[in-house]
Amino acid sequence: MIILYLNLFGLSAWGQRSVSDFDRDWRFARFGLQADGSRLPEPDSLEAYEVDDTGWRKLDVPHDWAIEGPFRIDLDGYTGKLPWQGIGWYRKHFEVSSKDKKKRFYLDFDGTMANAEVWLNGKKVGGRPFGYSSFRVDLTPYVLYGTDNVVAVRLDTEKFGSRWYPGAGLYRNVHLIVTDKIHVPVWGTQITTPHVSKEFAAVRLQTRIDNAGEKTQIRMETEILSPDGKVVTRKENTGRINHGQPFEQNFIVNAPELWSPENPSLYKAVSKIYANNKLVDTYTTRFGIRSIEFIADKGFYLNGEHRKFQGVCNHHDLGPLGAAINVAALRHQLTLLKDMGCDAIRTSHNMPAPELVELCDEMGFMMMIEPFDEWDIAKCDNGYHRYFNEWAERDMIN
Repeated sequence: MIILYLNLFGLSAWGQRSVSDFDRDWRFARFGLQADGSRLPEPDSLEAYEVDDTGWRKLDVPHDWAIEGPFRIDLDGYTGKLPWQGIGWYRKHFEVSSKDKKKRFYLDFDGTMANAEVWLNGKKVGGRPFGYSSFRVDLTPYVLYGTDNVVAVRLDTEKFGSRWYPGAGLYRNVHLIVTDKIHVPVWGTQITTPHVSKEFAAVRLQTRIDNAGEKTQIRMETEILSPDGKVVTRKENTGRINHGQPFEQNFIVNAPELWSPENPSLYKAVSKIYANNKLVDTYTTRFGIRSIEFIADKGFYLNGEHRKFQGVCNHHDLGPLGAAINVAALRHQLTLLKDMGCDAIRTSHNMPAPELVELCDEMGFMMMIEPFDEWDIAKCDNGYHRYFNEWAERDMIN
């Protein structure tokens, strides 16, 4: 159960959509500050299509270049005396079939430390300054079909300030998303439960659909699956997308299994989207049915019962493993916390990895997300205060 719920990805999908990891066979080079404190000049135009990267280091992401060390006594103790500052470049080659010319291509970055800039075939497609934010870039306008494509990512942690160990690099997963023109965009669904009781729950699903004109007839068929995979209710609705407003469906789930830390039951909403009677997308959203309430002078209530948080403040890195996301290590960490009676996680001081959100849902942790710990007043020279006015709302939405 997540008090500020960030559905970073509709969990997997079928139909006209493909979701694949983009983690293998990257090439990496580091410039600027080096591990030993020296400086290696950064060549110009490393984003260019024709750059020869055959001599670069080959690796898979997630990758944290800083945890490789070595430790240096002269560095800041708050960040582990590890050489995390520098400029890193990642490049990846891939091909797209000529059969897919009508498809849309996106890259979803779960986290990039830091000041990310992204190019495809030498053309700028996006980026994000805050290293903990997830973001999507649209590759479609610059995709080359039937030949080599090159994604280039520049990261600059020299211009990033932190009071704890941040890691460095493409330290979270990267995903390649291929869809039809009309599709559910990233983070395109929202589920709420306006009424929850032991007898029944009202479930409201709102789904955004991109590139559907106001004359396009949309039909959405959705099944709600119980925690054991059985269909508990289904609905088919037809309508049009007006001024970009989400498509809404409402359901009744009888005798729901309520989510709690002791019983982290999870449902799935599986939606098939048809445009003018053609299947264009299938999207799955996982959710828990629960009610939350804060009552002045009394406290927090989960499913109508008063509850106190038995929680911890949890930084994103994994100790000696570094900042690179590792699901097995995260699960082990959460298992230890669960065994000592913990039922809540407060992220500090950042947006969490999608894998952490999913594990908290599965293992029964309430989650309070602290997106950042600076607003427009500085706590360190190059901290989030530099981004707050321009980026805070977009970072929290993502």
